[in-house]
Amino acid sequence: MSTSRREPKAQVRSRQAKPRRAYVPVTALAKRVNFEDEMMEVTFTDGRILSVPLVWFPVLRKATSKQRARYEIGGGGTSLHWPDLDEDLSVAGLMAGVDWSSA
Repeated sequence: MSTSRREPKAQVRSRQAKPRRAYVPVTALAKRVNFEDEMMEVTFTDGRILSVPLVWFPVLRKATSKQRARYEIGGGGTSLHWPDLDEDLSVAGLMAGVDWSSA
């Protein structure tokens, strides 16, 4: 009866370089909000701009330009709040879009 142990086989690593991936942001953080006639544009800290139609947000659509201009960015950029309108939007919700089937 032998009590010798086998040595594990050495794993061979490929010497090929891994392809470089494009930069993929982990989170989208709001930096500012602008309004056009029918669109709201949210600029993110990484330079992206998301445009969404104001028709998705009736309170903002009906608001004056002065009311729209008075907004707050909360949660380090994860939420938008209009105190005069009592309107709150999450950046995640804006990125997800609108589910018209539940409207």
